[in-house]
Amino acid sequence: MIVASLLNTKGRDVFSIAPGASVSDAARYLRDKGIGAALVLDQAGAAAGVFSERDLVNAIADQGNTALSLTVGDLMTKDVVSCSPRDPIPTVMATMTERRVRHLPVIDGGRVVGVVSIGDVVKSRIAEAETEAEALKAYIASG
Repeated sequence: MIVASLLNTKGRDVFSIAPGASVSDAARYLRDKGIGAALVLDQAGAAAGVFSERDLVNAIADQGNTALSLTVGDLMTKDVVSCSPRDPIPTVMATMTERRVRHLPVIDGGRVVGVVSIGDVVKSRIAEAETEAEALKAYIASG
């Protein structure tokens, strides 16, 4: 399976936040949307960063309550790791593991076309394994 297939199943919603948003507003946004990270887009709509629960926790651990008065742009992860709709799911899973990220923007032709999470990737791999197992059982039963 490739990323495009996963997006066709899960949807292509992209939750984003402005770099000038306050960290406290970003925390509420993550909570209200039930997500662990939001993409930070620049003026042109390109991925400028990712703001995640991990960024928030690290900032509070380092700076205490003053972290809540900072902006998303101050704390976001600027080194955006992304994938392509044509990437195989095992490759995406390996990238997430190696880079220790849980959310990858999907970029196609310089445009953000979706976001995949580690949960999405694991769910697709489990479904793939279950389908394979059922096919093997059916093959064995028919022989």
